[in-house]
Amino acid sequence: MQSKFSRTLVTAALPYANGPIHLGHLAGAYLPADIYVRYLRLKGEDVIFICGSDEHGVPITITADKEGVTPQQIVDRYHKMNKESFEKFGMSFDNYSRTSLPVHHQTGQEFFLEFYRQKLLLEKSEKQLFCEKDRMFLADRYVEGTCPVCGNLDARGDQCEKCGTWLEQTQLIDPKCKICGSTPVVKETKHWYFPLGRFQAELEKFVDSKKWKDNVRSYVDSWLKEGLADRAVTRDLHWGIPVPLQGYENKVLYVWFEAVLGYISSTKELSQKRGDPNLWKRYWQSDGASDGETRYIAFIGKDNIVFHTLIFPAMLMAWNQGGKSRYILPDAVPANEFLNFEGKKFSKSRGWGIDLKDFIEVFPSDTLRYALALNLPESRDSDFYWKDFQARVNNELADTLGNFINRTLQFTQRYYDGKVPERGTLSQLDRWVIGEMENAPKKVGELFEAFKFRDGVVEAMSLARAANKYFNDSEPWKTRKDNPVQCATTINICAQLTRSLAVLLSPVIPYAAETIWKMLRLDGTAAATRWESAGEMKVEAASAIGHLDILFTKIEDSTIEEQIKKTASGEAPAQQPSAPATAPIKSEITIDDFRKVDLRVARVVNCEKVPKSEKLLRIEVQIGDQKRQIVAGISKHYKPEDLVGKNVIVVANLAPAKLMGLESNGMLLAASSEDGKLSVLTTVADIDSGSIVR
Repeated sequence: MQSKFSRTLVTAALPYANGPIHLGHLAGAYLPADIYVRYLRLKGEDVIFICGSDEHGVPITITADKEGVTPQQIVDRYHKMNKESFEKFGMSFDNYSRTSLPVHHQTGQEFFLEFYRQKLLLEKSEKQLFCEKDRMFLADRYVEGTCPVCGNLDARGDQCEKCGTWLEQTQLIDPKCKICGSTPVVKETKHWYFPLGRFQAELEKFVDSKKWKDNVRSYVDSWLKEGLADRAVTRDLHWGIPVPLQGYENKVLYVWFEAVLGYISSTKELSQKRGDPNLWKRYWQSDGASDGETRYIAFIGKDNIVFHTLIFPAMLMAWNQGGKSRYILPDAVPANEFLNFEGKKFSKSRGWGIDLKDFIEVFPSDTLRYALALNLPESRDSDFYWKDFQARVNNELADTLGNFINRTLQFTQRYYDGKVPERGTLSQLDRWVIGEMENAPKKVGELFEAFKFRDGVVEAMSLARAANKYFNDSEPWKTRKDNPVQCATTINICAQLTRSLAVLLSPVIPYAAETIWKMLRLDGTAAATRWESAGEMKVEAASAIGHLDILFTKIEDSTIEEQIKKTASGEAPAQQPSAPATAPIKSEITIDDFRKVDLRVARVVNCEKVPKSEKLLRIEVQIGDQKRQIVAGISKHYKPEDLVGKNVIVVANLAPAKLMGLESNGMLLAASSEDGKLSVLTTVADIDSGSIVR
């Protein structure tokens, strides 16, 4: 089906340049985007694929401080590493830029000044800790002090890792600057805010006009239901895009504001490289009369949904109301859920997971692309397991796809002097498999266009299974003597199927597809042919095949066992997290003391953010026949929709307390790690609410 749009702009979330790309990143945004773009190119559509490194923000300055280097050195290292890893993985970006480039700084400042010119931005005063020795306001993670809730002496300026409480830095007792150790003072600072709530009605209308994936729509609806608030667009930091206003020389643009503009600046850089200064405008801007000519598809992970469905569109709407030019808004935001590794979440801080650069040193990129494509977390979280990876490669790539192509070309080489034989009269079996081939491009294409890549790959591989069945049922090893015309017809059709599979699977396993193309000695490349031709008989009789290569080698058990062992021992490529430092264990209690605590299973029936609070959630739970209200400071870890319907563990006999005027009748149990991660305790099995936890 040909698109109704003249051109397509595709972006993939800008990876943060303070660590290597891992498999979770690939499954979340990058592989789906690459499959989609490669498919559109095969369809002959005008498409560009844009990405780049996100290189500003506090985590990068903290990494630099720890290593004793500059932030620029950190981003230079990881930008180069990730760019090279992407290239080896087969990512087909038209441009992979970086947000530390002048073209990006200019773009970020241009948007800020436009909003300032419109008098859209709001200037607000707020109190923040200031280090007089270092002469700087301290970002949250540059402050440590005593937690006012649990007494932890090493609480950060945004959270206490021991008790999990989210804090304002001014709440810390005896705060200290992490740079020099001195005691900071409370000082007033000014910042500019973007009035996101002003665009709520327009955003609701925009969202209602889109047919987005269910996981995206439910996330967006929850934000709109809560109401959109002002967001600071500047912060006190030295690393970033300088605020282009007098009196704000020591401030930078907040990374949430400028990072999404990296898509635009990356396209501008592409324009510069191609010597076409208006190229970026053709994909990003419309004169109003040509709305609908360009569609914009933003591939992201679920942690970026709000930025790409609400905040970035609001920024583009704000620009458009200025009347200078009009930016297009996202047509689709096919966000994926999370990919876990061996049943646990990927964790950079804990070293749990597999980095792309290490993986492709051991295994061919196509094997990973295929295994991930069939395990994409398109509607819910999924897991990567070593054994599953091995089974995919051995049973499907080697035994199904590779075996069929090898048998076909080996037979051609051995019995037809390496030339594709002529077809004769078609049998019923011949017509059946040709029909499967003719229908495959439409079936696979429709799934790719609906962003159902996992199903699309399954459909493409179903043709490989049909091809194997056809080869077996045709028995060319017998008909070669009994019915030579039928044997020649079989091998000719198998050559057609071989070409078809190269085209259909080119978006998924591009390196293998080109190898198949070369073995058939076809003109051009698999990536540059027409998608629809996968259903056509394009291999000419008497055409000679080339040198034969083994497409996929089976992975031995010993190889996988070695990787599993490395995972368990903490060696690369897969690293097991070392045991984290443990908070001191409190004084012993007796069993009678413990029995005083009444722990119950509670089902979350409703959850919402507490107005005017960045940390609190108001949670309604059902404990047997009782309904309770609990207020918990976990909103920076969980969205309300993440908890509704879950069975959680609560302290049911805790004395009521009031938080921001709301009575909290119980306590939600959660585990918190030293690096600030927090996980609410839930039950694995479905169990009645009110059940006693012993």
